[in-house]
Amino acid sequence: MKSLGQLPPNIHVLERGWLSANNVLLIGPDDTALIDSGYCTHSEQTLSLVSAALGTRPLDSLLNTHLHSDHCGGNAALQRRFPELQTHIPPGEAAAVRRWDEDALSYRATGQQCPRFKFQNVLQPSSEKYWGSLLWQVFAAPGHDPHSVILFHPDARTLISADALWEKGFGVVFPELIGEPSFDDVAATFDLIERLAPQTVIPGHGAVFHDVRSALRIARNRLDRLAADPSKHARHALKVLIKFKLLEARSISIESLHEWVQSTAYFELVRVRFFIDESLSATTQELLDELVHSGAAAISGTSIVDR
Repeated sequence: MKSLGQLPPNIHVLERGWLSANNVLLIGPDDTALIDSGYCTHSEQTLSLVSAALGTRPLDSLLNTHLHSDHCGGNAALQRRFPELQTHIPPGEAAAVRRWDEDALSYRATGQQCPRFKFQNVLQPSSEKYWGSLLWQVFAAPGHDPHSVILFHPDARTLISADALWEKGFGVVFPELIGEPSFDDVAATFDLIERLAPQTVIPGHGAVFHDVRSALRIARNRLDRLAADPSKHARHALKVLIKFKLLEARSISIESLHEWVQSTAYFELVRVRFFIDESLSATTQELLDELVHSGAAAISGTSIVDR
């Protein structure tokens, strides 16, 4: 058993920014694996980081905790670099990936990019398998995404939590935005994590952390507030989508950003459901003003820039 805070030497965490999810590289004597591949515009950086860590060894397996664009956008580039790569995805996404349905996979609705990729295997919940010469247990973790999974290495009590749990929160509960009640799923996933009792959590975004009890308390308090006021959660979600666009573009004209919002289906779906008395243009401008006021963006002439 490893001491608290000490990851097994087979596990290498490549902490990324908020546009790309963290990558977890598993390098064992028998095989290598990567968990999540980041956003597509960061693909070259992902390839560079992974190749530098592997040296002359190939990447054998690629695992996606879920198929949001910031977690699988580098899949296609990795598959080109490593032709024998075996890609594993959650089973609930398999049919949509086979036919490459960008609506079902949320890319078109969120206005995000993800180059088409293939898969060979599914990450079946309640199964276990060796990756990076370590035993990993696969658990369903619905909430943020209905098909998401988390991975637990019981020997070192290490959890790869994706966006189910961060040190200071969790990911947007996307099904709630389109009328699919999912706050209870988030709570159930928190209960699962508490039962697993990890000593170390590698989140989808942010630094590795060890005070899981505190993280769960923060997450549950936040969930209670959002469930009590779903419109607050919806407003936060739209702001997250705009911030993601700014992270991708770095700078964009305010006119172009408004046009992007108008053409991105999620915004109108959420407006009709939660803000029917507001115009989409007015809601967008309010969100931009809030991002600027918080320091997450800045106005430069006729453009808005990421901060």
